[in-house]
Amino acid sequence: MKTVSILGSTGSVGRSTIDLVASRTDKFRVVALTANTNVALLAEQARALGAEHAVIADEKLYEDLKQALAGTKTKAAAGSQAVVDAAGIPADWIMAAIVGAAGVSSTLRAIEQGTTVALANKESLVCAGPFMMEAVRKHGTSLLPVDSEHNAIFQVLNPRQIDGVKRLILTASGGPFLRKTRAELGSITPEQAVKHPTWAMGRKISVDSATMMNKSLEIIEAYYLFNVKHDKIDVVIHPQSIVHSMVEYIDGSILSQMGAPDMRTPIANALAWPERMATTGDTLNLGNQINLSFEQIDIVRFPSVKMARDVLQANSPAASAVFNAANEAAVAAFLTRKLKFSEIESVVGETLQTAEIPSVSSLEAIFQTDADARRIAEKVIAGVH
Repeated sequence: MKTVSILGSTGSVGRSTIDLVASRTDKFRVVALTANTNVALLAEQARALGAEHAVIADEKLYEDLKQALAGTKTKAAAGSQAVVDAAGIPADWIMAAIVGAAGVSSTLRAIEQGTTVALANKESLVCAGPFMMEAVRKHGTSLLPVDSEHNAIFQVLNPRQIDGVKRLILTASGGPFLRKTRAELGSITPEQAVKHPTWAMGRKISVDSATMMNKSLEIIEAYYLFNVKHDKIDVVIHPQSIVHSMVEYIDGSILSQMGAPDMRTPIANALAWPERMATTGDTLNLGNQINLSFEQIDIVRFPSVKMARDVLQANSPAASAVFNAANEAAVAAFLTRKLKFSEIESVVGETLQTAEIPSVSSLEAIFQTDADARRIAEKVIAGVH
């Protein structure tokens, strides 16, 4: 019996993880579940799986959660610190799926357990990569990537042949606006941006996919996860989302991992690791006619990819933190109709140019850099119109 905690259980990745855990209650026992504001779903999940702890980040919702769990043995808690504390409750396997920089502290706390952490919160590495990876080494943690692209590389990258790797190739669907011009992007609405053509994802990550910012963050994530130089990480457009990423070796071999565009596949890989388990998700039927196409990224239409490379070249975790904070602020403004879709990257670029990029030596300094960058981004957003 493997004990499991899920940080961010009501989000898209969290729900997929719950689905897999629920399919094998003989193999998994739930220790802790956390959510941001969705009390009803959190309580439903905790009741269904007999979770020992359920934590809601919004302190104002504590009584609602407590009432929803009345008559169960599940202990209720609330507040951002309670979420971090939940990440520290002993468990064999912890899913870190809280979206954005908000998940950094809880992910670090999970890593400090020295157990197995499944990483879906890419922002933890983007904002604080050196500190996270040092904690992984210090505590002997198994950090398993859950993003489909990084999980694909994890599956086909032979660590004993790392010197023979020519490049890592991340694939990108291109999102719903792949064929639109920059001029056409100005009229995109939030409703259009969150409708991804191949993946079922949350609102923020769907917008990131449409701007290719998600892939830009994944370049930085791959840099820390696999310890390769940034110029060995490439991105290609692959609209079918069937080849999830590739590793090219110096002998000309290119190894890929393929599968249906369903997050339950990479989650199942991490959940059962080092073994395998049957997935409850969609699987690829090779009996059907499958066409695979690949193309280079147009960095004029998707400028965030170049920004990510510039950030890595700066060799500063603070620069990555600014990059991520500005994007989170810009996406939030777009989703609330305060910013045009086509202005998201401009806000990120101007924030990077305006913000001071300090030398940081602690996680606290990263949090301060994040807060400062958000304030600058908000000023940039306010001055756009």
